[in-house]
Amino acid sequence: MRDATITTISTPNAPVAAGHYAQAIRHAGLVYISGQLPVAPDGSHHPEADFDEQARQAIRNLISVAECVGASVADLLKVTAYIVDVANWPRFNAVYAQMLGDARPARTVVPVPELHYGYLVEIDAVAACKN
Repeated sequence: MRDATITTISTPNAPVAAGHYAQAIRHAGLVYISGQLPVAPDGSHHPEADFDEQARQAIRNLISVAECVGASVADLLKVTAYIVDVANWPRFNAVYAQMLGDARPARTVVPVPELHYGYLVEIDAVAACKN
C-alpha cells in the first residue's frame, strides 16, 4: 500500500512560491508540481528575456522541483505548458525536446493571452517520485 501522507515540497533550487500554494505536493508516489514561471531561483524576474530563455528557465525550475523528490525528466508523467501566442509553440517544442531528451511524458500546450509578470511561458507537471 502506498503512503497516503500529503507532503509539501520545497527546494531553494527553484523560486519560492509567491502566493498561497506550494512548489509541489507529494502524495501516494506522485509529485504534483505547481506552475513554474521563468523566475530565477533567487526570485529575480527577467520578463524581457526572449521566449527560448524563458522556456529554458521554466523547465529548469520544473526539473529542480522534481529532483528534490528524487524524480528526473524520465519520471514526468504529465506536463502542461501555458504559452503566450500560439506562434511560440514551435519554439517551445524545440526547447522542450532539447531539455527533456528521450523523455516523452503526456503533454498539453495551452495558448493563453497573457501570464503573470508579463512572462511568455508557465509549466506544471505530475511526476512519479522515488523518495
